[in-house]
Amino acid sequence: MAKKKVETTKSIEETLWQSCDKLRGSVDPSEYKHVVLGLIFLKFASDKFEERKAELIAEGKEKYVEMKDFYNMKNVFFLEEISRWTYISKNAKQNDLALKIDTALHTIEKNNPALKGALPDNYFSRLGLDRTKLASLVDKINEINTLEDEEQDIIGRVYEYFLRKFAIKEGKGKGEFYTPKTIVNLMAELIEPYKGIIYDPACGSGGMFVQSIKFIESHQGSKKEVSIYGQESSPTTYKLAKMNLAIRGISANLGEKHADTFSNDQHKDLKADFIMANPPFNQKDWRGENELIDDPRWKGYDVPPKSNANYGWILNMVSKLSENGVAGFILANGALSGGSEEYKIRKKLIENNLIEAVVIIPRDTFYTTDISVTLWIINRNKKERTATINDQAKNYRNREKEVLFMDLRRWGSEYEKKFVQLTEEDISKVAVHYHNWQQKDWETTYKNIPEFCQSVDFDTLKENDFSLVPSKYIEFVDADSSIDFDTEMKRIQTDFKELLKEEKQSQDQLINAFKTLGYEL
Repeated sequence: MAKKKVETTKSIEETLWQSCDKLRGSVDPSEYKHVVLGLIFLKFASDKFEERKAELIAEGKEKYVEMKDFYNMKNVFFLEEISRWTYISKNAKQNDLALKIDTALHTIEKNNPALKGALPDNYFSRLGLDRTKLASLVDKINEINTLEDEEQDIIGRVYEYFLRKFAIKEGKGKGEFYTPKTIVNLMAELIEPYKGIIYDPACGSGGMFVQSIKFIESHQGSKKEVSIYGQESSPTTYKLAKMNLAIRGISANLGEKHADTFSNDQHKDLKADFIMANPPFNQKDWRGENELIDDPRWKGYDVPPKSNANYGWILNMVSKLSENGVAGFILANGALSGGSEEYKIRKKLIENNLIEAVVIIPRDTFYTTDISVTLWIINRNKKERTATINDQAKNYRNREKEVLFMDLRRWGSEYEKKFVQLTEEDISKVAVHYHNWQQKDWETTYKNIPEFCQSVDFDTLKENDFSLVPSKYIEFVDADSSIDFDTEMKRIQTDFKELLKEEKQSQDQLINAFKTLGYEL
């Protein structure tokens, strides 16, 4: 499918970004994002506070306007005068503006337990931002009317847009706090997290949770029917997640603090109905040589190799799934084949009928890597059954011995000149084929399509030594297109290294020959 270029008009998010980005100066994006997003949160919290205060006055309850409980009962954060946007804006020209902002954020967090560990800590004073530029930034953010149109979620859109732009700015090797929205949307459409417990073991800035709630609301569900659990190891990203969720009014348990999921699991006894994750790709040295050997998360499987955490993440998620739980997660393509310890785990996962689908995502979808990556779906219950989803009965057939493969490498639309995103039409087409394949009447609603999708039985997987590389199974009209490019590139690189090694050996032999003849080289 050819890539299309999408023409867009300038939005409020884009206009605000261009204004704010000009003010950044010499501050690194990884630091600056906490400044901007902290101010956006402060503006939002203040607007909600002032709205609630006006309600109390209108109800004749003016004597209660400074009482915390009358705000908390409406899920509004209570703000002391020094934490209100009107105070910050009024003092924007003062030399101690940075200190006033730090104090405002600290006071909000102190007065609202739900925000514990959420807000930037002493960022403004520590960074030494130019006072004039900081004042200009305050003026720009002052232009956002966060309550103008709640249906359009202005503040949520701005926050989301800034997260994405900061992820792009930070570039390869950084920006791991953000998963592209279209990938999260695809994941949600496939695993359908309507109600129950949703978990993300590497939650970044909380994008999986935000899009899950949007999915539920777009299908006339209620966010009150889900409970959210997550974990994040980076202290600054942990703050981003808590702010992101607070802005949307989403309650979540992200653990007592930021912590590594492997060494300090914050949700040891959790059983989730849905897992959505984009853990770090090919994480090295994630455990010590003799650490986590007897971890209960690997029970029934080999211990994942310490050289690569991919299968550690997989088994962590498998261990957290409830009896009917479904997981959707992103991994680098290398996890699809190879590796001695990984092979044994992958084989066992297939034999245990856990792997339901493998979807190759287009290249250049992620801001931190240009390689093609894979969306895995793991399902604890692939048996024949009837389930009610969004008040509609779905009749699932027995898929225990099958895996659905999809290849989307040629799909998507270009944006930001060098990235690719799946369109709504792309996501809808993938979801329809996937759900049709799951149903009892699948033989009338689903069919294998060359260069797109193929349903594969256990015997065929076994014949291919339990490889999960889609190009081994999907039919291609052009035989050359069946090449798995990532695997082929690795082979070419290996061959090239061997050629260099042979060339070096030849040079050494020639030098030794000349030395034998008495020449000094």
